[in-house]
This record gives sequence, structure tokens and C-alpha cells, in this order.
Amino acid sequence: MAFQISATNPEHPALLLELPWQLPLEEWPEHVLVPLPRGISRHVVRYARAGDEVVAVKELAERPAVREYELLLGLDRLGIPAVDPLAVVTGRTDAAGEPLEPVLITRHLGGSLPYRSMFETTMRPATMHRLMDALAVLLVRLHLAGFAWGDCSLSNTLFRRDAGAYAAYLVDAETGDLHPQLSTGQRDYDLDLARVNISGELLDLEAAGALHPSVDPIEFGREICARYQGLWQELTRTSVYPAGKYHYIDRRIRRLNDLGFDVAEMQIASSSNGDTVTFVPKVVDAGHHQRQLLRLTGLDTEENQARRLLNDLESWMATQDDYAPGSATPGSRPGGHPHPARPEVLAHRWVRDVFRPAVRAVPQDLRGSMDPAELYHELLEHRWFLSERAQHDIGLNAAVKDYVTNILPRVRDPLPAPADDPEAPGTYPVPEQR
Repeated sequence: MAFQISATNPEHPALLLELPWQLPLEEWPEHVLVPLPRGISRHVVRYARAGDEVVAVKELAERPAVREYELLLGLDRLGIPAVDPLAVVTGRTDAAGEPLEPVLITRHLGGSLPYRSMFETTMRPATMHRLMDALAVLLVRLHLAGFAWGDCSLSNTLFRRDAGAYAAYLVDAETGDLHPQLSTGQRDYDLDLARVNISGELLDLEAAGALHPSVDPIEFGREICARYQGLWQELTRTSVYPAGKYHYIDRRIRRLNDLGFDVAEMQIASSSNGDTVTFVPKVVDAGHHQRQLLRLTGLDTEENQARRLLNDLESWMATQDDYAPGSATPGSRPGGHPHPARPEVLAHRWVRDVFRPAVRAVPQDLRGSMDPAELYHELLEHRWFLSERAQHDIGLNAAVKDYVTNILPRVRDPLPAPADDPEAPGTYPVPEQR
């Protein structure tokens, strides 16, 4: 079989050709590898540099490699948080002409860590609860999209900071299957596997002395089930309201929005005697605040980051003379600007005059693994901290200067800090999300 790189983007094969495909992955030279933390895998996995990209390369048989590549493409089309598939390489041979295993190539998820790297120092239980929240949300999103994971675990997940919480990404779809809709039995099977896998992984950490002494691995395995069931119930349950109380439906939709989900379709039916109204959210889509921020500003962020940035944007807009809350109609508020600006105009002004200058004021070499949205969240947290201490608002510019001078130089890597110490420089306590 001839050597072949199958990719959806025509630019990727050219970038990947320079990698040493004639060598088994375990023998790749150090100069092509990137020293990033790796999770546990049943396959050989390496991180390598291809042009400006950092890619994850995994050796496995051709059929599962192609299947996983196609599943990841399907998840990408559905907007599910998962690693980006780049290519499948087949027909590899060594210098003697002997066949080598095909590989699956995915883009490295910047700013992410496997769970074992996060446990290098003992993780606090509150942080572990936030990891379980993130994993429960990911599993619910997968099931709403009709994807049965087949091997949900901490090992098959990557975690990124998300404005004081975490966002979970699927990193291994090899055992998955995509359906139009999942049955209750399929969901329960996935959930039971998650419980067993997570308990086993935490027992392994306990044996290695890397687990907080107050953490019960078995209870934490059960916790993922409880968190999943609570979220699934909230997103899919049928509500029955008294006739005429239509604001109850609006309140239910707002509650779903607060959880980060949109109702893309709904079913509303009146009872035969007209006393009650039944409301069923038919399709619930995740990323409500992400899409709202992207529409207004063009910024593509995690969900909690988007919620935080939208709050700051709304506060800033309220200080502008040409802002009219809820309307762009002239004279919409007494004493208001005669020609109020549209929200999109104000939002782009905020990006230009507030967000970008604040982020650019932080030297690139001090940012570590923080993306711009996470960095801006940290700046807002630091501003709040300094303002509380001074008992007055010290302003964003002053907060940025103090953060760059006194905080960032002492932070080794901003990503794992909350896992170890809530008072670490550059991080502040956040409410536990239960």
C-alpha cells in the first residue's frame, strides 16, 4: 500500500510531510517532538511540531484510525468540545520496507492538561468538584448530540481553565458511536462506565499518594452520576404550568440559558380543559453565552469566559453616553443620547478600547498557557481584589499594571494553580460550583 496522508484541509499534508514517518513513533528524534504532558493511553502517542502547529500523533490500526477520524469530524460539525482531527497517515514503511502502523493526527488543544498532570501536587476537593462538573457537562452534551462515548474517563478527557471553572474536551473517540438519538439504556451504560472508570483512576492516584486524604474515590465516581442526572433532568424534563402563566416558560428558558444552553426548538401544548400548559424543550444546544459573545464581538471563548466577558461588556456599555438598554431607538430613555448606538457597535468599541489594550499590555512571555479571554478574566479578578482592598474602584489600567508587575512574574504556570492553592498569586477563590 502506498504512503498516503488523508486530510480535509489541503494545507495539512504539506506541513506533515516533513515528519519522520519512516520511523516507529517511539523512535522519533527529540528535535521533532514537543515536551508536553501526556495522559495514559493504550496506544503510543507523541506531540510533534508541524510548521506552526503542535499536533498529537497516535499509532493505531488503519480501520480504528479512520473511524475515529470520521467520528471526530462529526463531533466538530455538531460543535461538541473535542480535539480537532487533522489527518490519517497510512502506508508507512521503515527503511527496510517493513510496514508500520498508521497514525491519527489531531491538533494539540492549547492551554489544556490531562488530569494526571493536574494531580502532580495534591488537588483540593473543591477543584475536583469543578472537574466533575466539567466532565458531566461534556457527557450531557455528547448524549444530547446522540454520541455514545463507550469509554468516558478522566484519562480520555483534557481540561482547560474557564474563568475560574474548567471546560472538558473529549480526546479519545475510538470507542464511540454516533446515533440520531440515544436510548435511556445507552446513556445509562455510558454513565456506569464513567463511574467505574473514574473511581478506578482515583484509586490509582490514591495508591500513588497523589489524592487528597479527604477524597473517597468510590463516592467521587458516584458523584459524576448525580451531577449528570441533575443536569440531564433540568435540560430535558417536561414542565406543566397553569394556563396564562406564560412567563413561567420564559423563566424556564432563562434558567437553561444560565446553565449555558439554548432552546433551539420547543413543544407547547394545552390540556383538553385548558387549565394547564405543557412545555417540552425539544432540542437543547450548548454554548449560549459563547454564541452571544461571538455574535457581538467576534471573540471565540469558553462558555464561562464568555459569561464573564459579557458581564463586563454590559457594565462598560452602561457607562457610555450613547447606550440605550434594551433598544437602539432614539429617545428610549429619559435624558438619553438622541441617537443611541446599536449593541454590536458598542461591543466592537469595547473590544477595541478596553479588551485588546488590556490584553496587549501583558507581555507575551509572562502569559504562560492563558489565552486572551482567560487572561482578561484574571485581570478582572485582580481588579476586584485590589478594589476590595482599597475600598474603591482602582480601574482596569491600574489593575493591569499591578498584575504585570507584582503577580505574573511569580506565577510558574497559570493553568494548574487553582488545583493546588486558592490563594496562589494571580488566582482568587471562586464559589464552588455544585
